Amino acid sequence: MKIKWLIFAVLVGFLVLVMNPGSVAVNTREVDNVRKKIVLNDSDLKIIDDFLAQAIQELVGTRDFTKIAKIRTVILSRQSNQAQYAQQFSESARKYIAEGFKQAEELPRPERIIGVKINLLILMDGMRDLGLADLAIAMLKNENMVIRYWAVHCLTNSSIIAQLNSTITSNANQASAIATQLKDLIETSTPEIVVLIAQFAAGLNIPEAEQLLIQIADLRIKRYADWTVKYELYDSAILKFLSSKIPLSSESLGETLPTTTSTKPEIARRFAQLYSYAIQRYAKGDGILNDTQKSHLASVLVETEDKCIGRLLGKPQLTIRRVVERKNIQAILAEHDRLLGTATTPGQLPTALKFDYSTTGSSTRTAPLPLPDPPTKK
Repeated sequence: MKIKWLIFAVLVGFLVLVMNPGSVAVNTREVDNVRKKIVLNDSDLKIIDDFLAQAIQELVGTRDFTKIAKIRTVILSRQSNQAQYAQQFSESARKYIAEGFKQAEELPRPERIIGVKINLLILMDGMRDLGLADLAIAMLKNENMVIRYWAVHCLTNSSIIAQLNSTITSNANQASAIATQLKDLIETSTPEIVVLIAQFAAGLNIPEAEQLLIQIADLRIKRYADWTVKYELYDSAILKFLSSKIPLSSESLGETLPTTTSTKPEIARRFAQLYSYAIQRYAKGDGILNDTQKSHLASVLVETEDKCIGRLLGKPQLTIRRVVERKNIQAILAEHDRLLGTATTPGQLPTALKFDYSTTGSSTRTAPLPLPDPPTKK
């Protein structure tokens, strides 16, 4: 998936460097000895607690980005799978990270407050610990989009998704709670954050996740319709996530793709409408789109054909790629109609996936909605 994280590369790239741990002020000798033990006593647990108290306090108080990265690496490299150690590490981390957030609020300069919160969130993201989820949830509605980005990332990384998909009842309940929290962010977040939420929704095996993905698709469709959509390149990812939730007749609903029978047409309809709008925007936008937007849309069209349409129809598709390379708009629109349908003829995709474009249930619509003409440049 060719997604370029252009916005956040500048804002947080320097914060997420993984450095050689080198020499830092945090004392690691005692905690390293504890990590080697098979059974721990109360003294060992206190050493773990003291280590995290010191390390996190130093991270909060340090301004040098290189040193911050080193401290983060020191902390993450001291995690362990030993049950007693892991439990104490998680509990202590949660306690001292929470204290770190409180200390951040007392700092005199806004940039320091933001910097400390971001670094604590990056640390939490690296820990991959579901026990820290509530600390990330508390940061989700922060108006600073870099803080919000890392709070969402803490809750949507692949390790957290795997834990939420486990058969443990409490994890399933937590998955639903997180999905509910993320739902409230979609309208007010940047596309980079929305893509993280879409990835989370695609990877999670609960009904709320499917509704989350449908909500994201509806937002993108709306933005295309009123010509306010930004960063079209991200729709490659969103279309891929939608496609992954559409089971094929040869696939078991209960095994590889947990999409329910009732939501399959809803997801397929959103996939087709969003792809249609991307194609129509490419065809209609010559006089209003810049070269970067045109290039991004071309990538969406070609990559979706390759990664999604081919899978859904059961055979490789190359027509979109060929006509986009020739910049043949008429041929692109003809392929659009063949795949997605016209007012009189169902397309190959709706026929294969057994859906139509009607939303009221009173009549059958065989064509996706037409994209309104672009606004006149002032």
